[in-house]
Amino acid sequence: MTNRRKFLKSIAAVSSLSLASCGWRLGDVRAYSATKGSSDQLFVYTWDIYTDEELFKTFNAQTGIKPQADVFDSNETMLSKLQAGGGGAYSVINPSDYMVRKMVNLGLLTELNHQRLIGLDNFFPRFQNPTYDPNNRHSIPFNWGTTGFIYNSEKLKNPPEDWDYLWQNQEQLSKRMTLLNDIREVMGGTLRMLGYSYNSKDEKEIKQAYEKLKVLKPSVAAFTTDAWRNQILAGDLLLAMCVSSDAVKLSKENPKLKYVIPKSGTSLWTDTIVIPKTAPNVEGAYAWINWILQPGVAAKTSQRLNLSTPNRAAFEQLPKKVQNNSSLFPPESILNKCERIAPLGQIEEVYERYWTELTSG
Repeated sequence: MTNRRKFLKSIAAVSSLSLASCGWRLGDVRAYSATKGSSDQLFVYTWDIYTDEELFKTFNAQTGIKPQADVFDSNETMLSKLQAGGGGAYSVINPSDYMVRKMVNLGLLTELNHQRLIGLDNFFPRFQNPTYDPNNRHSIPFNWGTTGFIYNSEKLKNPPEDWDYLWQNQEQLSKRMTLLNDIREVMGGTLRMLGYSYNSKDEKEIKQAYEKLKVLKPSVAAFTTDAWRNQILAGDLLLAMCVSSDAVKLSKENPKLKYVIPKSGTSLWTDTIVIPKTAPNVEGAYAWINWILQPGVAAKTSQRLNLSTPNRAAFEQLPKKVQNNSSLFPPESILNKCERIAPLGQIEEVYERYWTELTSG
């Protein structure tokens, strides 16, 4: 999801008084670190976008718990590691919405005790009872966004508007565009271009998407979730499929880079916070969640890391310029065309088979 390891140092200045005015006290967070059986280490398994050393240092200073992060580049990579037994050290994980449901079905997640959490009623209504995890029983929404294209507006005079732009301009974009290293996003966007659902369970439709992508593949420089950032900043790429948070950040670094949400619709994703059943530091995990739920912390995180916060109280603290940024907070007319990626059961094997054929060799 660029090096995002700097954080607003002013977050450390959030006082107990200001937190109390929002319904928080530092003691509410600190209490969890002093509970019997707690540990002073908290291992987090997350996306690169969320590994922020200053945030970690501030949390450590105020709770006595030292967070450390390992990163994954796809939900599938994360799940594979957990299923192989390699996730026993992690007490906090940040899966995307559809993966939460899959992890629940696999019995991997702890059911959250909402009485131990402060500020759940601050979420926007669309995040309070999500379809992927009714009543947020196993997950807390962390950040959300859309998937689209970032492009060089100086070099692409005819800007992209929808998915079919890639095929219509394949020659111009040849070896100067990248797609995400994500089965469901890439296949889903192609399915949407063909008039189907991101979550199609029809093997004929999935095959059609594969055939379209096979035509495009010779022109794709790479399937990557992270490496494209420096390449597009350097001018080596004209266009990259990406998530909104990355696009907003890079647009600040280079205003010639613009973000567009495909007009026929795209994915609406939420990255969440969960506690795995194997978590060695449950107390620390609850302390971390309560830290993140603070409106002041969530607002600073949103503004610094260019993330769309699901926290209404945090949103209200954002500058109007950020609130009105349609790349971060699209209008309902766009959101209504978006779909959440959903688990598909056995048909996912079909997706994986075609994805392997597409990306191998």
